Amino acid sequence: MILYPAIDLKDGNCVRLYKGDMGQSTVFSDNPAAQARAFQDAGCEWLHLVDLNGAFAGVPVNGDAVRAILAACDVPAQLGGGIRDMDTIDYWIGQGIARVILGTVAVRDPDLVRKASQRHPGKIAVGIDARAGMVAVQGWAETTDIMALDLAARFEDAGVAAIIYTDIDRDGAMQGVNVDATAALARAVNIPVIASGGVSSLDDLAALKASGAPLNGAISGRAIYDGKLDIAQAIELLKF
Repeated sequence: MILYPAIDLKDGNCVRLYKGDMGQSTVFSDNPAAQARAFQDAGCEWLHLVDLNGAFAGVPVNGDAVRAILAACDVPAQLGGGIRDMDTIDYWIGQGIARVILGTVAVRDPDLVRKASQRHPGKIAVGIDARAGMVAVQGWAETTDIMALDLAARFEDAGVAAIIYTDIDRDGAMQGVNVDATAALARAVNIPVIASGGVSSLDDLAALKASGAPLNGAISGRAIYDGKLDIAQAIELLKF
């Protein structure tokens, strides 16, 4: 399993939200590129980037910060937030983003996900963000009547590289990861699943591993910034 340190971008800063609430954000760094470099230097093999402003606006907003991160780091990065058309997908992959995450558009325009996956093999992920098992979109501001498992199943034959599953009620709350829901999703589809939301300790990572589900990795943000999750220990735990 891979540890994906999260860099959530709001107004050019690295922040973490509490349960997806833009009004409850904590700034952890005003230099996203330096933070990304620190993660790379600590041994992280991937970066997880989210343009929070973009997720609400529907278009990329923190492009300068993302480009600075790409310039500062050599490890691959995945990016989500406000990417909702092929031109934007093409642009970010052209800039060096290794994997583009499509969330809202996976609900609104699933054909775009399929076309993008064919055009950029191995470089398209679907972000499934759920509140009580139901998919939320538009920066989590709107909850749909679509079940997370049902949405994932729609992309089984699309060539999607990964599904990033976030339990919104756990995200940034330091309450632990929703192991049962994440494991159930990973077992239900053949697409690699990355766990997100509430990963706050080595115990959480151990629980994900112990589930036996075929998980690709786990994303953690606040726990790393708060010093509750040691990167070196986490990477070592996830290796075996």
